[in-house]
Amino acid sequence: MTILSTQEILDAGLDDWRKLPQALHARFLTGDFTTGLAFVSGVGELAEAAGHHPDIALAYPHVDLTLVSHDASGVTGRDVDLARRISDLAGRRGISADPAAPTVVELALDTADPTAIGPFWAALLTGDAHAVAGDDVVDPTGRVPLLWFQHTGAHETPRQRFHLDVWVPHDAAEARIAAAVAAGGTVVDDAAAPSFTVLADAEGNRACVCTTLDR
Repeated sequence: MTILSTQEILDAGLDDWRKLPQALHARFLTGDFTTGLAFVSGVGELAEAAGHHPDIALAYPHVDLTLVSHDASGVTGRDVDLARRISDLAGRRGISADPAAPTVVELALDTADPTAIGPFWAALLTGDAHAVAGDDVVDPTGRVPLLWFQHTGAHETPRQRFHLDVWVPHDAAEARIAAAVAAGGTVVDDAAAPSFTVLADAEGNRACVCTTLDR
């Protein structure tokens, strides 16, 4: 299977879905548990027919869906096809989507030696010191956010080593940044926008608002 680029996904016209780091995400506003449960059942039938299955989170007012081709480690045409079928199902049932809602949080840790600290963080977060893939600590069960190691030079002076990467839909980034600034934050660096924008709180703690554009 061929992994689709961000532009190819945008060109597919999936109005209900947004590409975040590695997958397609959508939130459908079912309004109540019974409607959500019936919608999930319908999605399950579509998935079985397609031989391809999304991750599903059912809550009282909404259903969150994630689509990715794990065997290709990215979004492929079969994800796009199933996303369209799910949106058609939602439309027939009068269920709308909230394309600005999907959000993925990753943790980034500065280090000059990922191999020295990787097993510790893997064991702490997942219970398995071997749950390290390259520069990432990965929990296959999805219990904790992905932790990735950002390579830096060695340093002894204490400073912030962690920062959050907050992935949002490409067309929701400006509003998210504006909300953070209105709440007392500042924009530290937007040279790489819309790929990522560095923000800081009133005490200088930093985070990045990230999108899949220009990557």
